[in-house]
Amino acid sequence: MTNLSSSSSFSDFGLLLYLEELNKEELNNFKLFLKNEAMEHENCLVPWAKVKKAKREDLANLMNKHYRGKQAWDVALKIFGKMNLKDLCERAKAEINWAAQTTGPEDTRAGEGQGDQEAVLGDGTEYRIQIQEKFCIVWYQKCLLGEPKDLHHEIAEEGRELLEHLFDIDVKTGEQPQTVVLQGAAGVGKTTLVRKALLDWAQGNLYHQKFTYVFYLNARQINQLRERSFVQMISNDWPSTEAPIERIMSQPKDLLFIIDSFDELNFAFEEPEFALCEDWTQVHPVSFLMSSLLRKVMLPESSLLVTTRLTAYKKLKPLLKSQRSVELLGMSEDAREEYIYQFFEDKKLALQVLSLLRNNEILFSMCKVPLMCWVICTCLEQQMEKGGDITLTCKTTTSLFTHYISSLFTQVDGSCPSLPNETQLKNLCHLAATGVWTVTHVFYRENLRKHGLTKSDVSVFLDMNILQKDMEYENCYEFTHLHIQEFFAAMFYMVKDKGTTDHSSQSLEDLKLLLESGSHKDPHLTQMKCFLFGLLKEDRVKLLEETCNCKMSLEIKWKILQWMEVLGKSEYFTSQLGCLELFHCLYETQDEAFISQAMRYFQKVVINIYGEIHLLVSSFSLKHCQCLQTIKLSVGFEKNILNSSRPAEIWQRNGSLITRCWQDLCSVLHTNEHLRELDLCHSTLDELAMKTFYQELRHPKCKLQKLLLRFLSFPDGCQNISSSLTHNQNLMHLDLKGSDVGDNGVKSLCEALKHPDCKLQHLSLESCDLTTLCCLNISKALIRSQSLIFLNLSTNNLLDDGVELLCEALRHPKCQLEKLSLESCGLTVAGCKDLSLALMSNKRLTHLCLADNILGDGGLKLMSDALKYPQCTLQSLVLTGCILTSACCLDLASSILNNPNLRSLDLGNNDLQDDGVKILYEALRHPNCNIQRLGLEYCGLTSLCCQDLSSTLSSNQRLIKINLTQNTLGCEGIMKLCEVLRSPECKLQVLGLCKEAFDEEAQKLLEAVQVSNPHLVIKHDCNAHNEEDGSWWQCF
Repeated sequence: MTNLSSSSSFSDFGLLLYLEELNKEELNNFKLFLKNEAMEHENCLVPWAKVKKAKREDLANLMNKHYRGKQAWDVALKIFGKMNLKDLCERAKAEINWAAQTTGPEDTRAGEGQGDQEAVLGDGTEYRIQIQEKFCIVWYQKCLLGEPKDLHHEIAEEGRELLEHLFDIDVKTGEQPQTVVLQGAAGVGKTTLVRKALLDWAQGNLYHQKFTYVFYLNARQINQLRERSFVQMISNDWPSTEAPIERIMSQPKDLLFIIDSFDELNFAFEEPEFALCEDWTQVHPVSFLMSSLLRKVMLPESSLLVTTRLTAYKKLKPLLKSQRSVELLGMSEDAREEYIYQFFEDKKLALQVLSLLRNNEILFSMCKVPLMCWVICTCLEQQMEKGGDITLTCKTTTSLFTHYISSLFTQVDGSCPSLPNETQLKNLCHLAATGVWTVTHVFYRENLRKHGLTKSDVSVFLDMNILQKDMEYENCYEFTHLHIQEFFAAMFYMVKDKGTTDHSSQSLEDLKLLLESGSHKDPHLTQMKCFLFGLLKEDRVKLLEETCNCKMSLEIKWKILQWMEVLGKSEYFTSQLGCLELFHCLYETQDEAFISQAMRYFQKVVINIYGEIHLLVSSFSLKHCQCLQTIKLSVGFEKNILNSSRPAEIWQRNGSLITRCWQDLCSVLHTNEHLRELDLCHSTLDELAMKTFYQELRHPKCKLQKLLLRFLSFPDGCQNISSSLTHNQNLMHLDLKGSDVGDNGVKSLCEALKHPDCKLQHLSLESCDLTTLCCLNISKALIRSQSLIFLNLSTNNLLDDGVELLCEALRHPKCQLEKLSLESCGLTVAGCKDLSLALMSNKRLTHLCLADNILGDGGLKLMSDALKYPQCTLQSLVLTGCILTSACCLDLASSILNNPNLRSLDLGNNDLQDDGVKILYEALRHPNCNIQRLGLEYCGLTSLCCQDLSSTLSSNQRLIKINLTQNTLGCEGIMKLCEVLRSPECKLQVLGLCKEAFDEEAQKLLEAVQVSNPHLVIKHDCNAHNEEDGSWWQCF
């Protein structure tokens, strides 16, 4: 470079002139580069404390003071180059040359010939040196001034161990992964980490035995390329003194390609594989090259390290043949805690902030991202300085971000630049919303122009730290963080625009789609949706209007209420989607009146609670759901949050909040006068939590009628639930399926059943680990209970001895039982004798299920004797999987003809064969037969029985449902059936058949039948859970 010793006037003042051209963000970045430059040259340490606070003039003076002669300009031009300020750099060089020429020629040849003395290494050393120079300070580049410590450096250090093991051999397959995906949330440190990996490799500290060369490909650079060869793409950093890069590419197994920020690539990746390119020397569109590399068509033996945001992994995964996926979680809980203590010098304040953040799981989780941790702490610090209530600020993410965004628009000491007008703000919000919808977070000059943002507009938002300019890649802009973009995107639907641009129709269309979105299908919309709901609160809108100098409309609130009405009446939403996401959105509003209005259309909610924040938002929202009739709730899938055995320090921090939220949730049992059904299944609740629940269940105002407590633990031996049965006389239906009731628990329940105040009608003890020992207690309860009419004891090891005790109760005249299920209870032919006697004397039992018991033809004969008895009142009998054969069909046929009460008979999964069912069909054709539903699935039937069945269907006017699934009827059999199914004489309404199991011809015949006979339903799942059909025993 030209010597400037004689051009003192330019040297003294020229640097300041060029520093004046830097905006606020660029000046901060210049300082950070200068900090690193000083660290590299220990003999010239510019004091960082002074640099950090220095204004432009002070900074120029500091540099001239600490760097002698031309060194200050050498450093400045070097930094301008690294910041990609090409125009600034070129102008400065031209002025320097002009200044040198006007003061006399200098000897500029001193350095000539130096390059001749340097050896042409050609072994990768020059490439490594160039990589070190380019990336050695990357983790400083995006740190904000004022951070207590260098968090990006900390992330890189914490990730060192992770990097070392990314390409370790898989212990299961014994193979080293060729593709590793590093995924994580925005700002969590993915780019910092992989650039650190590149730098460590260049320094010989990482992968030096695995990879000879590592190449770095950044999405922002790739997006600005059009057509070229792959070797041209990676040659930017390749020194001319190295060996030809083609020689390096000829050994792909020694190469690692880092593809950074896959989520930012503007490619569809829809190219068919046959169209991709293998040759890395051929020129193609860059999208083809990247697709070929990712799909292992090009350089298949090379290794890949790909970074992506979580939201884009679904797009990336199909492109990869096989991969190891690793999620980068960001700062650990301890690291977040340490950061907060460093940020707030006052330990008492730090402890208060930490406690508040821990009580909001979402905010504390956001703190995993270094920048977000800084934003949140900065916002709370500002609130405390103003004397604001940070408890309210930390209540929701919208509240905190409202205060933070407002602070960006607030002039402090007159140093804030001019504020944007309403049109500029609306255009920025439109840009943000478009980006969120299209999963675009990097904007180029054309994106800004398309949304009406001029260069001067952008400068305003750059100076306000709302947007930031990429220092490495020209014309690249982004919001300072994704959540900032999502907040402005939410504002788009509310900010009024006085300009000429009309966004109204688009915003209304987007609003409908946004409200219908879900986190599984559209995870990129979730936070924007939460912010939108949070902005429905009037005091937040007022604050934004005052600070942002704009007008905002709350008209959207009424459109959301209209959508809530549609949602509340949708069976699909309540049964499939669940309500947790909706409760998150409602909680953001902190508007109790709005929540009451919004939830008045909901009669059923489904909630899965597996985190403290889920409990918080659910308890808050449920208190305002006054029209609910049914709640389906599950607690503790991931961790037992309602368990007092958790570590003491966790309970000290969160215990009171958790307990209060659980109390609020349980209070719905008595505060909601319409609530009739609660399903609290698959939950892990400790004794204290259950005690709270039972107190509410016993409350005088609790109107609950149906309670499902499936797959729970009852450490008290069911004493509390038994007590509740006598205190709550509204409770008529109790299902304890799969819970650890045991014989001792049954004893407590039976005592309650015998109590005159117990009004329970339905009791399910399916799969409750019961044995013969409990049957005496059950028998006595059946005799004493005046209300119990349905008892399900399925899948318990009761055996024949237990059933004998139950039959004593069935024979007793005071037994009120009408429906009994003994499916899979270990019964044999011996138990059938007792059941047969009971059926002959019992005047009330109408439904009996004996499925999956080894009764055999002998047991069936005993049962048939009872069925033929004139006084037998049985209407439905289930004998699926009872080891029956065609030999029992004569007895069955006799029962059908002699029992006028029998309406439903299920014989599925028995080896009846064609010969057996022919006997049954003959009985069905008899005028005395009253059978309406017949189950014959998986009975070994073929086309040979279809002619008899057709005859039966044409003559029997009562049979409305028959199940023939999993039988090999064939096309011939279907043809015979279809003839009668088209006939008006056939009264069949439901036919159990899997149409897809037949060939194309048979399927067409069945479809034609459904067209000609609209009253007939042909479906595979014939035994839907409905008490009115043959699957009553499965329905509770």
